[in-house]
Amino acid sequence: MHPSAMHNGALFFETYLASHAQATVLDIGSQDVNGSLRALASPGMNYVGLDFAAGPGVDLVLDDPYHLPLADGSVDAVVSSSCFEHIEMFWLMFNEVLRVLKPEGLFYLNAPSNGEFHRYPADCWRFYPDAGEALVRWGVRSGWQPALLESFTTHQQRDIWNDFVAVFVKDAACVGQHPARMLDRLERYMNGRRHGVEGILCLQAASEDGAKLAQLTGHAKPQA
Repeated sequence: MHPSAMHNGALFFETYLASHAQATVLDIGSQDVNGSLRALASPGMNYVGLDFAAGPGVDLVLDDPYHLPLADGSVDAVVSSSCFEHIEMFWLMFNEVLRVLKPEGLFYLNAPSNGEFHRYPADCWRFYPDAGEALVRWGVRSGWQPALLESFTTHQQRDIWNDFVAVFVKDAACVGQHPARMLDRLERYMNGRRHGVEGILCLQAASEDGAKLAQLTGHAKPQA
């Protein structure tokens, strides 16, 4: 796991789960590859790591990539970092996440917004600033009532990756139970969204790599 993904994961646990020391947390894509979100969880949490293949940090191997072997409404939080780009039909997994979450349950998604081709075993997607809102609309179309609490794209940290981060609550009626936001703890970010706030915060049309290239070549354009 690259540095910014670990930093984002730590920020999620500090912001949303600091007072939930015994929460049941489900990690999709939990295999420990240069780090794992499991290391960020409180010791008392019921932490279950799922992946599509056996390996370090994996408690359960999924037989069906679109079915989570847990009961409806049984999980406090689902986390997934650097995994959804590898799920061919990630929107079906999103529905499964909503199914297993409690009404006030949270889904933390960290997925690349750019970066090199990396197959585990396939590399299918990159996530742009509208991805969180699109997943909410898909969830509603599928019969759920999720809400996007916040989303943003991070700047690079010692490597090539920019991460798209989004936090959802299963039931929009429970938004008020989660007043804190990761955005309030960030020094900088790009293309943020915040529940109850119109528009995109810190809008940046160019990718970070694109902006750097434009500066080097003298073709930098002002941001909207």
